[in-house]
Amino acid sequence: MLLQEQNKNTTLFLEKNTAMQNQHNLEHDEINDLRKELEHFQQEKERVRGIVGKIGGVPKFRTKLINALFIVVIAVSVVVSIFAGQQLRLLMIELATITLSVKIIYLIHCQTRVNHFEFWILSSLEWRLNEIMRTIKKTKPD
Repeated sequence: MLLQEQNKNTTLFLEKNTAMQNQHNLEHDEINDLRKELEHFQQEKERVRGIVGKIGGVPKFRTKLINALFIVVIAVSVVVSIFAGQQLRLLMIELATITLSVKIIYLIHCQTRVNHFEFWILSSLEWRLNEIMRTIKKTKPD
C-alpha cells in the first residue's frame, strides 16, 4: 500500500515535471521566435533606411555644401547690393533672385522624388493588402 502510494506520488511528480518542461520549452520557442522576428524587423528597418537615404532622407555632404554655397551667394549679393553703385546693385539683386529661384526649383524636385517614393510604398502596401484579402477569402469557408 505504501509502495503504491509512493509510485503514485512519483508518477504525479514526473507528470508535473514533464508538463513544466513542456511549458518551459514552449516559452523558450516563443522567445526564439520573437527574437527572430525582431532581427528580421531590424534588417528590414535598415534596408528601408538605406532606401530613404538614397532619395534624400538624410542630407549628404554634397547637399550641405550646395546649401552653404546658396547661402554665401545670397549673403554676398545682398551685402554688395547695399554698398555698391546703382548698376552693380541691380545685378546683385538679380543674382540673389536667380539663386533663390534655383533653390526653390531644387526643393520642388526633391519633394517630387519624396512624393513618388511615398506613392510607391502606398501602392505596394495596397497591392499586398489586396493579395492577403484574396488569400483570406479563398481559405475562409462559406
